[in-house]
Amino acid sequence: MRLVVRTVSELCVTAGTVIVLFVVYVLFWTGVRADTVMDDQIDQLQRQWAQDETRPSPGASGAPQVPESPPAPAPYTADKPFAIMYIRRLGFTWNKPVLEGTATRTLKKGLGHYANTAQLGQKGNFSVAGHRRTYGDPFKDFPRLRPGDAVVLTDGTSWFTYRVDKGPYKTVPSDIEVIDPVPRKSGYTREGRYLTLTTCDPEWGHSHRLIVWAHLDSTQPVEAGKPKALRR
Repeated sequence: MRLVVRTVSELCVTAGTVIVLFVVYVLFWTGVRADTVMDDQIDQLQRQWAQDETRPSPGASGAPQVPESPPAPAPYTADKPFAIMYIRRLGFTWNKPVLEGTATRTLKKGLGHYANTAQLGQKGNFSVAGHRRTYGDPFKDFPRLRPGDAVVLTDGTSWFTYRVDKGPYKTVPSDIEVIDPVPRKSGYTREGRYLTLTTCDPEWGHSHRLIVWAHLDSTQPVEAGKPKALRR
């Protein structure tokens, strides 16, 4: 009987140890690894931009503007980074790479662009997803976003400053209308240049989604320096 009790106790201790190690892996190691991967994606982009001297410039003027017809970027490559996002509301040093696609492997490396939505700065709804928790916790503080907050992106030639209009709005995963060209629940009523951000809710679950909608407020060439939203 004592042997049975000892064996059960040892199994419980072993199981507890495995659970603790798994929690450490989920909470710590995946985050450390994801941060390194995201930094590598940003470094890759910046090296590419520095070496690519053939990319068209959006114009010589440094004055922020919303262009009537911004140059259409080349098609994005699946699972590859093409832009960097900055949101000061989420932290003074918060910046994340944006990759093409929302596959599991892609979201482990940064934020993911819904491939069936508009490209950055173009007419339509440029929509991006990110993990709330695990894999670097990119959108951990998503609920802090408020109307008027700036979401700034760069593709290496231009800065794009979007301003949040609505959110965080809570919905269910099946509500795919949130990334429509003119999202019905966003309050927008006509075609424009919009941004949608999505993440999971609750913090450690995925039964719901949190949504933020924003409009393109201004653009400027990278030669003009950082936009005002990043100089505060």
